[in-house]
Amino acid sequence: MRPTGLRLSLLTRWTALIVTLLVLGMGIALLLAHFLPGQPWLVLGLSLLCILPIAIITIRAQLQAMLSLFRALSGTVASYQDGDFAFSLRWPQNDELADLVATHNALGDVLRKQRLDLVQRELLLDTMVQNTPVAMLLVAEGSAIVYANLAARQLLHQGRRLEGQHLDDIVQQAAPALAEALARASDGLFTSGDGEQEEVYHLARRSFSLNGRKHELLLLRQLTLELRRQEVQTWKKVIRVISHELNNSLAPLASLAHSGAELVRRGQTERLPQILATIEERTRHLESFILGYARFAKLPAPRLAACEWAPFLDSLASQAAFTLDCPPPDQPAVFDAAQMQQALLNLLKNALESGSREEHIGLHVSQAQGQVRIEVRDRGPGMNGAVLENALVPFYSTKRSGTGLGLALAREIAEAHGGRITLANREGGGLAVSMTLPLLQAN
Repeated sequence: MRPTGLRLSLLTRWTALIVTLLVLGMGIALLLAHFLPGQPWLVLGLSLLCILPIAIITIRAQLQAMLSLFRALSGTVASYQDGDFAFSLRWPQNDELADLVATHNALGDVLRKQRLDLVQRELLLDTMVQNTPVAMLLVAEGSAIVYANLAARQLLHQGRRLEGQHLDDIVQQAAPALAEALARASDGLFTSGDGEQEEVYHLARRSFSLNGRKHELLLLRQLTLELRRQEVQTWKKVIRVISHELNNSLAPLASLAHSGAELVRRGQTERLPQILATIEERTRHLESFILGYARFAKLPAPRLAACEWAPFLDSLASQAAFTLDCPPPDQPAVFDAAQMQQALLNLLKNALESGSREEHIGLHVSQAQGQVRIEVRDRGPGMNGAVLENALVPFYSTKRSGTGLGLALAREIAEAHGGRITLANREGGGLAVSMTLPLLQAN
């Protein structure tokens, strides 16, 4: 508590003390001079002999209190450094030292509250980390494990502590797929177990410096349930589209076959060639649909090789009409030229079938920030929200004779190269389909 009452500064108090001692010394000297006239030196000596002990005792008492306060301040600072903020100080006088003590106590209160808040946050964070299903490992230099949560202990060490262990030793004891994933220096998916025990995990690695030392954070997340749910949703979409396509083909075929049988029964065979031609057309469309599915399902892994842009684009231009919006990059790209040409031909075909004029179909190629970006632009009607959402789903098509495989196949090729495809409507009408690939270096 801050002292109340009359406030005297340190300067005022010490001035008053010195003046009091001087007045007292002069009083003693006058009293001795009265009893010892004519002996000034004796009076001076006796006066000093009387006043010096009083001055020393008084000043020492004042300084002792201040020194005790300074030692207490030093002690509380040391306590603060040790994380103990329970101490508070008191100074009886209402002066500058009281202000210092009050400020020091206020600082202690603030630090105490901050420490309590920090402890609560650490407890909350530790509870969240310990109870998250994501296995977390913090590894220091030399593969020493600094921290592991409960999920990591269960996954890697049968629930036992991992701190102090070496990651290399844990890798040797882990399942082969898990050990291989941990031994790789990259992110990615891996599968552990067989049959009903098969589990899919995603491994993420992040490096950073902690206390001047390099550390690596490993995150192992189980994705089995999420992937199974996504797989079910994907199959539902595929089955819905296939069912729609088969119904569109089989229903007319059944009707035409019935009509043909009726014509034969009536002896009216002059229309049979037309009916049979229509049946042939529908069956060929169905065959094309099935062959497209087979090509999509059996897409081989890309054979990566350096490819110069000029001959690649010339070959593409001989098969599809487009306008090159800007000169291609000088640096060659690394991809499977045949697959990439197939993907771009599908995109250019879609652009033409959208109703866009040939001169409005553009191709833009650029390289920046470690990526290759290939964009096909048209001035067709574009896509509404529902179509944009489903356009990349296999077999989804809004065209009467479409197979729904063009965009899906282009997406599959892009993702096989480590890239992606995005669709967006253009200002002023039309669609822009962008294929973004990593800029790889030729071996």
